[in-house]
This record gives sequence, C-alpha cells and structure tokens, in this order.
Amino acid sequence: MSIVKPFKAIRPNTDLASKVASHPYDVMNEKEARKMVEGNPYSYLHVDRSEVSMPEGVDVHSPQVYQQACDNLKKMLKEQVLIQDETEHLYIYKLADANTSQLGIVCCTSVDEASENKIKKHEFTRPEKEDDRVNHIDYCNANTSPVFLTYKTQAEIDHVINDYIKKNTPEYDFKTEDGVSHTVWVIDDNDVCNSLVRLFKGVECLYIADGHHRNASAIRVANMRREKAGDYSGEEEFNFYLSVLFPHTQLKIYDYNRVVTDLNGLSPQEFFDKIEENFTLEQSAGNKAYRPANKYEYGMYLDTNWYVLKAKPQVIPDDIIGKLDVSVLQNSLLAPVLGINDPRTDKRIDFVGGIRGLEGLMDKVDSGEFKVAFSLFAPSMDELLEVADNGYVMPPKSTWFEPKLRSGLFVHSLS
Repeated sequence: MSIVKPFKAIRPNTDLASKVASHPYDVMNEKEARKMVEGNPYSYLHVDRSEVSMPEGVDVHSPQVYQQACDNLKKMLKEQVLIQDETEHLYIYKLADANTSQLGIVCCTSVDEASENKIKKHEFTRPEKEDDRVNHIDYCNANTSPVFLTYKTQAEIDHVINDYIKKNTPEYDFKTEDGVSHTVWVIDDNDVCNSLVRLFKGVECLYIADGHHRNASAIRVANMRREKAGDYSGEEEFNFYLSVLFPHTQLKIYDYNRVVTDLNGLSPQEFFDKIEENFTLEQSAGNKAYRPANKYEYGMYLDTNWYVLKAKPQVIPDDIIGKLDVSVLQNSLLAPVLGINDPRTDKRIDFVGGIRGLEGLMDKVDSGEFKVAFSLFAPSMDELLEVADNGYVMPPKSTWFEPKLRSGLFVHSLS
C-alpha cells in the first residue's frame, strides 16, 4: 500500500512560473546560485538558496540564512508571486527533453511509510546535509522542494494520467534554458483524484530516485513537530511531505563519472601495468572520447589520451552490489591501484554527472586539477530497484537523473 495525499500547493502565479522555477538547490555552488538570480527577483533560489539575498561571505548554515529563506517565502506569497490553492489537489508534472519524457503525480506522501521503509532508499545520507534541510524546512514551515520518487509502472495509473491530460489544459507550460519542457496540470476533478489515491493503495511500495536528504529531513521535522505537539491525530500536514512520483519505465539514469587528482605515486607505465591485472586496456580508436556502450566497459582519459578498459570476468562477482559497474571499478581499480578506499570521504576523488558530457571530464583533467578520469556505463532502473528491494544501498555517486525537477513549482505548507 502506498499513501498518496492531495494537498493545497503553494505554487507560482501562472504568468511568473518560468521565472520562479529554479534549478534544485543542490546542483550548484553559492557562486553559481548568485549568478543565476541576477536580474530575476522572482527566482525561487531566493528561498532555496537564500544566501543569494544576503551579502557574500555569510555563513550559509547560520540561523540568519534560514530566517531569510522564511522571510523571502512570505514575501513571495504577500506579493502573489506565489499563491496557495484554496482546496486540495493532486497535480501532474511532465518533464521532457530530447531523450526522455516522463509524467508524474505531485502529491504528499506519508512520513510513517518512509520511516517504515515502505518508501525504499538506495543511498546513505550525510548528517550535515540532513541538518541543513531540517533547518530550512523548520524555519520555512514547509517542504520547500519535492522528493523525487518512483514506483513500478502501473498501466491503470498511466491510463488515468494520460486520459486527464488529453482532456484538460495545462496550468504551466514552458521550456527552460537547458531545453527541458515543464508542463503542469492541476487535477481539479475529485473523481480523478480519488481514483489515483485508490490506485496507489495497490502499489506495494515507492522508491526514492533522488532526494534522500530531503526525505530524511522531512521525517526528522515531522518527528520534531510530533514531539512538540504531544498529542496528534496523524492527519496534520507535518505527517506528510512533498513528493513527485514517476513510473520507473519512464526514467533514465545517466552515468556518474569519476576524476582523480593523481596516480598514487605510480608512473604512467606502472599505472597501466596495474590496471591490466584486472582489465584489458587499449587506446580508443582515433583517440575519440569514449562513453561505454556495454556493462563492465570504462573510458579512461589520461595525458590527453582516451583508453578503453574492459573488466576481466574474474573481477565481476555475483552479489547485487559487487556486480554493479561502479563497484567493479571501485574494488578492482580505484581502491587497489589508486588508493581511493572510501570515495565518500577521500578528497582525491570527485564526481561528474553524465549530463555534463565527456567534455566535463576532459576539462577537469586538462585544467591540471585532476590527473585521470573514468567514464562509466550507467546503472539501470532495474538494478536500482533490485538494490532497494533487498535493503542495500548503492555505492556513493552511482546515479544521476535527468531531466531535473525544477524547484518552486510546488511547496507544501506544514500548517
């Protein structure tokens, strides 16, 4: 059973939706965020990254920054940049780019189901990142950005959603600078809402695709509110959190690639010799940038040259985590050869989302900041679901989803 709850969304004035909608708070640094809001006082980054409204050098984790987020949210409501629906709805959110098109339901999901692992995870979270979003949610008294969830595709749910969008006009329909179309329908038909609520009760579980820290933070804030309330019914808004649910067959995972600062004291030839213990190694044809086309193949960029690595059968285990492409690279090259034993904490490694292209890897190496880069074959949605269904977690930085949800199109008030 999966609980899907309609809610009274705080969302943009229709005429301002394209200006309000912003990149998610965690895909840019402060400098990039400040650049993004230049000339756009409506940008939701004034809430999600409220330091952009304050002098440079401010501690982004200070109480003043979280209070600024709250003040900016209230200001946007007062000036009717954002409005709150008077009645509860479900919403349909369509994202489309050149490669994918996905239709999701915007709703609230249950804190209790998340706590009971009926909303399944596939990543660990970091306490300091959780703390940041806990403060942000608590000060703003709202889930300020959604958790990106998925579920195993259900034909009946697809039918209801597709039938609704064929018969109704979208509330928002705009394209962002990255070429992604964002289209939103408000489901103002109670029968359709009730039908979707009923159909999701037949969905065994939901899965977090992206937003593990937002998910964990929503649970923590709910528990804080429950403790403060003492006596609560379970129907209060703080018992639910903002989510967008997409069927798993519509989602695409991109590769999440690696760059390393040095060769761990090895000469290039010693490095190649070590690699060939577990991989075959040859230069890419025509020295072309190499994006792997098959599992257990890897591209490697070193000293302006591209190479193709293929894992030897003996280093590919049968276990669910060990057989992932990212695990094979980690356990058979990054750890034993380059000394990267914990990619979560090691400062010598960094990660580049596949949407930035192989050029992003080359730029980092050519700049001299990094010595070697690796391109990976992306995991499949079936692999992600298998990991979550068995109660495991993926290695760090395994999945990169595109297109990204835009923040500011939906906010869920906790009161």
